[in-house]
Amino acid sequence: MSRDKFAEILGEYWGYEDFRGIQREIIQSISAGHDTLGLMPTGGGKSITFQVPALAAEGVCLVITPLIALMKDQVNHLRQRGIKAYAIYAGMSRGEILTVLDNCVYGGVTLLYVSPERLSSELFLARLSHMNVSFITIDEAHCISQWGYDFRPAYRRIATVRQLLPDAPILALTATATPRVAEDICRQLQFRPTAQTFQMSFARDNLSYIVRATENKEAELLHILNSVRGSAIIYTRSRDGARELAKALNAAGVSAFYYHAGLTNLDKDVRQKSWQQGQTRVMVATNAFGMGIDKADVRLVIHFEMPDSIEAYYQEAGRAGRDGKRAYAVLLHSKADSGKLKRRINETFPAIDFIRRVYDHLAYYYEMAMGDGEGVTREFDLERFCRTFRFFPVPVVSALNLLTRAGYLDYKDEDESQSRVLFLLDRDELYRLDTGDEEEILIRALLRNYGGLFSNYTFIREDDLMHDSGLSQQAVYEGLKELTRRRILHYIPRKKVPRITYTIRRLDSKDLVFTDEVYADRKEEYKTRIESIASYAEEAKECRSTFLLRYFGEVADHDCQHCDICIGRKNKSIKTTELIDKFSAILSDGRPHARHEFHLTGIPTDRSLAALQALIEAGEIEQRDGYFIRKQ
Repeated sequence: MSRDKFAEILGEYWGYEDFRGIQREIIQSISAGHDTLGLMPTGGGKSITFQVPALAAEGVCLVITPLIALMKDQVNHLRQRGIKAYAIYAGMSRGEILTVLDNCVYGGVTLLYVSPERLSSELFLARLSHMNVSFITIDEAHCISQWGYDFRPAYRRIATVRQLLPDAPILALTATATPRVAEDICRQLQFRPTAQTFQMSFARDNLSYIVRATENKEAELLHILNSVRGSAIIYTRSRDGARELAKALNAAGVSAFYYHAGLTNLDKDVRQKSWQQGQTRVMVATNAFGMGIDKADVRLVIHFEMPDSIEAYYQEAGRAGRDGKRAYAVLLHSKADSGKLKRRINETFPAIDFIRRVYDHLAYYYEMAMGDGEGVTREFDLERFCRTFRFFPVPVVSALNLLTRAGYLDYKDEDESQSRVLFLLDRDELYRLDTGDEEEILIRALLRNYGGLFSNYTFIREDDLMHDSGLSQQAVYEGLKELTRRRILHYIPRKKVPRITYTIRRLDSKDLVFTDEVYADRKEEYKTRIESIASYAEEAKECRSTFLLRYFGEVADHDCQHCDICIGRKNKSIKTTELIDKFSAILSDGRPHARHEFHLTGIPTDRSLAALQALIEAGEIEQRDGYFIRKQ
C-alpha cells in the first residue's frame, strides 16, 4: 500500500490533509505485517492509526477495547463517515450477536469492536476462526501487563486469539506505559522478532502542570475557576464526593454536573452532551469520565484528590488542551493527602487472612455449601453484605478483586442487566384500551419485536423500540414508565448491579493460594506507584514536565518554563516594585480579592504581604472583612 493511498483515505473519510506525529509510521508498520507497539499520549490520535489501515486492507480489523461507551461512540462516528463498523457488547441478544458475527464472516465489515471478556466466549471464538482478519488492535494495551497501573486479567485471553489467528499482526496502543510495561506488553502479546515500536514524546508543550498546596481545597478550586476561563473537568475519587462538589460549585455560581459509573445511560448522555456543547462549564467526575471524550477546548483539568499513580494522573490531565492552546492541569494537595495515599496500599491489598474471611462470609451470604457453586452467578449487594458481616466496603471490594485475579471468583462491580417487560392485561383488553398516540405506537412496537410478553417477563432493548417506533430515547423511557403507572404493563428498566460468579467450586478458605504475581509483586508495584505520585506532589524542586518525562523513560532537553516550579524560579527574582505593580493589576477590576490570590509560586508570604501593605499605605487599596479592594 502506497504512502499516498493512506493519505487519500485520511482525506476522503476524515478531511485531514496529513498525519500527525507517528501516525504514518505506525500505519505503515502494521500494514506491512509487523507486530507494532504505539506509545502515544492522550490526544495523540490513536484511533487513526488502526482505522485508516483497516480501510486500506482486505478483511475485518478486530479491535479489543475495555470500554463499552468508547466502542459505541467510535462505531457511531465511523458509520456517520460511511464506514461499516460493528460492536459486540453486554446487553445484546444472542440473535443480534450472531447477525454481527455472520456479517463479519461473510465480508463487507471493516472494523469489529469487542471487549476482552468476549474472548472467553466459545461462540465468538468459533466464528472468529472463520473470519478474514486483517489485523488485531489492542487498545489500552497497558491493561495486559501486571506491571501496568490498570492490569485486567481478561486481557491475558488475547494470547488465545494470537494462537487462533497466527497470521494476523497485532497493533498494541497505549497512552501510558513505562519502559518496563512496554517490554511486558510485547512479551505478553508474543510479538515476533520483526516487531516495531514507535513512541511519541510524552511532552505537552501547551499544558502547564501545577501543584497547589492548600488546606482549603474548595476555596482554591473557586479561585482557579475564576482565574482561568473555559471548560473544565474536576476529578474526585468517590461518587458522593463528585455529587457534593458539583452541588457546592452550583451554589457558588459555577455551572457543574457530576458524573460517575452509577448513573443511568440517559443521565450520562444528557450530562456529557451539555458539557461538550458548552452549556455546562464544569464536569465533576470520578475516573469513569473522560476516556474517548472528543472535546478539544478543555482549558482546565483539576485533581481535587490525589490519583493512585503517575499514569492515571498523566492520562486524565492530558484531556486538557487538545486544541494546542494553553491549558492547565492542576493537582490540589493538602498535608492530609500523604497519609491517605499510604492508607490506600493496605486498603487495596488487605491482609491474606482478611481475604479468606471475605471468601468464607460470601459463602455464608449465598448459603453456598463446600464443593458447590462452580459457574453460579449471583447479584451482590455490597452495602447489605458489609452491614450483615460488619465489614468496611473498600477492603471488601479489594478482596473480591484479588479473589478474581487469583481465579476463584469473577467479580463485576457494574454488570448491566437488560430491561424487561410483562403485559398485565390480556390481548383483548389491550386492544380495547384507549391510549395516547405515542403510547399506542410504543405498544405496537413491543408486540412487533417481542413474543411472550403476556406470559413471562421478556428482555427488551429500548434502542430497538426507538428504531421501530421513531420515538426518541426519552419518549420511549417515559412512555414505558407511564404504561407501568397505568398498570398496562410492568417495565423493569435495565440497571447496573454488581455480580459475582464462582469460577470454580467453593473451597475451604485455607486452601486458597495467592501467588506473588497475584498479591506480593502487585502490592510492591502499587506501593512504588503511590510513592511516585506522592513524590511528584511533595518535592517542589524539579520541573513538573521533566519529572513526568523521566517517569516514562524520556529525557527532557529543557525545562518547560510554565509549570509551577519553573514559574516559581522566575518569581523569586521579581523585585518588590514589580510585585506591587503585579498586585495592582490584579486589583484593577474593582472586585474584592482574598489573601490567597496574592500568594504567587516561589514568593515568600511575607514579601507578598509587604507589597500589599505598601499599596494600602499608598492609599491605592484597602482591606475590608479580610478582602483587599481598590479604593474608589
